[in-house]
Amino acid sequence: MTAPQNILLIRLKSIGDVVFTLPAVNVVRDNFPAAKISFLTSLENAPLVAGFRGLDEIIPLDRAQLRQRNPFKSVPQFFSLLHRLQNGPFDLVVDFQGYGETAWLTRLTGAHQRWGSIYRPGSRWAYTLGVQRDDRLHHAERSLAVLAAGGLKIGAVRNDFFLPEASLTEARAWLAANRLDAAKPLIYFQPFTSTPHKNWPFENYLSLARHWHARGVQIIMGGGPADRPFLEQARQLGCVIPERLPRLTDAGLMKLSTLVIGGDTGFLHLAVALGKRVIMLVNPLVSSNAGPFGHPEWTVAPPLNQPIASIPLEKMIDTVGAALAETGSGK
Repeated sequence: MTAPQNILLIRLKSIGDVVFTLPAVNVVRDNFPAAKISFLTSLENAPLVAGFRGLDEIIPLDRAQLRQRNPFKSVPQFFSLLHRLQNGPFDLVVDFQGYGETAWLTRLTGAHQRWGSIYRPGSRWAYTLGVQRDDRLHHAERSLAVLAAGGLKIGAVRNDFFLPEASLTEARAWLAANRLDAAKPLIYFQPFTSTPHKNWPFENYLSLARHWHARGVQIIMGGGPADRPFLEQARQLGCVIPERLPRLTDAGLMKLSTLVIGGDTGFLHLAVALGKRVIMLVNPLVSSNAGPFGHPEWTVAPPLNQPIASIPLEKMIDTVGAALAETGSGK
């Protein structure tokens, strides 16, 4: 096909799935170095997408406002979005999400080339090229498969997130304010995921943190507002708790840490893209093909057909010790 000059990529949510499109964004840029590449995403993920260096423009979508029942707020938002989509004008649109909502957005652009990942059969009508989602592939590879089906060359895959220097500076200031030293062993724990049955028991995280804190390792324990009762227990052990930090400042804390440990959650996948050494607890029965992209050896899984809670604490202690030694921070 003729090289497109104006390209729109779409992935609205969630954090992990947006991060998984990063290698595909780099492939699009490698194939079309002179094109203008825009990325449509949910408003809350727009700061995250700012770390994708292959993009020229981010189009944030306030989905909450668009879905309001008050027509005086939702209708102007819809027509503003429609005007933006139809007046790109876009030569190529790639929908990495493939839901009904993003299929409609893709179709409304009117682009001659519209590629999409088919999540449900009913969305195929929206695309000139629909690629059936292959659940055997890693989430990041599914986005790459759409590009390959469109004839793009998939060379060396780059999964490199660019963290703004300002966010790294804010993270360094936070560490200093909390008397943490990035030059010494520092573990960032992210024990909570969006799905409770994907979580290793929190008491195990506490025991793991207690073990390494007693050996002089500094511990950060992350989580959201709903996790505060649990995090207070971690604070009593001597863990330091980030509270209400901007998302990219929190990413800076992971970047400055020695290890990042947690379950299948967006922040762990972001840590991988930041180039950090990750230990990810994943149950293949629940989170198939969602381990650390490019580093399957960083996954810790339970015994076959067992829940994630069956991962022994002793195994995690040994795994963390080996990873600290690997980074030159062994205790």
